[in-house]
Amino acid sequence: MNKNIHIPESNSATSPQIDATQTGSTLILPIIGAVAFAHLLNDSIQAIVTASYPMLKAEFALSFTQIGWIAMIYQLTASLLQPWIGLYTDKHPKPYLLPVGMVMTFMGIGLMSVAPSFNVLLVSAAMIGVGSSTFHPEASRIARMASGGKFGTAQSAFQVGGNTGSAIGPLLAAAIIIPYGQHSIGWFMLSAALAVWVLWRVTQWSLKHSASKKVTITPIHQRMSRSQIIRALGIIGILMFAKFIYIASISNYFTFYLIERFQLSVQTSQLFLFAFLGAVAVGTFVGGPVGDKIGRKAVVWVSFLGAAPFALMLPYVGLFWTAVFVMMVGLIMSSAFSALVVYAQEVLPGRVGMVAGIMFGLMFGIGGLGAAGIGHLADSHGIVWVYKLCSYLPLLGLMTALLPKTHR
Repeated sequence: MNKNIHIPESNSATSPQIDATQTGSTLILPIIGAVAFAHLLNDSIQAIVTASYPMLKAEFALSFTQIGWIAMIYQLTASLLQPWIGLYTDKHPKPYLLPVGMVMTFMGIGLMSVAPSFNVLLVSAAMIGVGSSTFHPEASRIARMASGGKFGTAQSAFQVGGNTGSAIGPLLAAAIIIPYGQHSIGWFMLSAALAVWVLWRVTQWSLKHSASKKVTITPIHQRMSRSQIIRALGIIGILMFAKFIYIASISNYFTFYLIERFQLSVQTSQLFLFAFLGAVAVGTFVGGPVGDKIGRKAVVWVSFLGAAPFALMLPYVGLFWTAVFVMMVGLIMSSAFSALVVYAQEVLPGRVGMVAGIMFGLMFGIGGLGAAGIGHLADSHGIVWVYKLCSYLPLLGLMTALLPKTHR
């Protein structure tokens, strides 16, 4: 474990134990920017699926449970494939998966725009999920390759592209899809086509970068024991559960909550969702650089326990404070994701693709199962009751105390 190892430079930036001088001392901003922009396009497409739920519910006369099934099929399709894709590409990098996966998303969006039935909607959601599953592990790896050793900053920049896309999606849905109906979803095929082109260019850079000579990598801190690794990954799983079940309750059902509790229109409720997702994007961007400076564990502490008071008060306040508190929750709680990803990569050095696949897979998988479960509870107990229940989830952040210490 303490001997020098030799790996291709294409993977050299994947270990948190690499000296920054071995992969470049500065961020390669054009590449970071390109993968972040592709992430924006990818996740804006994903977000229009979620933001289209009210329109699909009305046009197809769906129940909350059926809406939950659409969310679950999409998110589970993405989550189940991601770890395996990441594990395989750790050993056999396949950068062309980036544009190929986006082609699958392109076709899924096209099918959703013309789907004649609920079952076809499920198929189109699965196709979009497959496209997403091929994107995240390889794109996260490339962001790390271009990080110059600033792993948290690079991961945040990459992730904030996705969060920005998630925030833009509901606005585009409110402006295009809600007024004009199902067929208008097809316009987002243009976004997918643009993403295919961007990812093709990124792939060309990745291939040239991977052709470099092998480098020697020396560990710069003692690796964890097997028991510490198991404990760390278990706690990360619990924290991811708390974070993404709560996030799923907002991103999938906040519009329904606002419509039922405050009698808002669909378009107005989408603006509130945009405010939440915009706060999530800001929090994600801040979390990475702060984690590089003060440590991943400290960021995780703040992100959960700082959000808890606002989450607990949210179901009991009026419209104005609902908007304020939901933005505070989004801002604070979202800062944890980049820290958790980089922390997990430090726990399992040299497995960047697998870790990214697992982390993004957990994000989609937990979100998908949570969306289905929340939909069922909303049908049986009401959406307001669900928000009161979910308000306790950030308190699971107390488990952070049990995380083993890394060098950051």
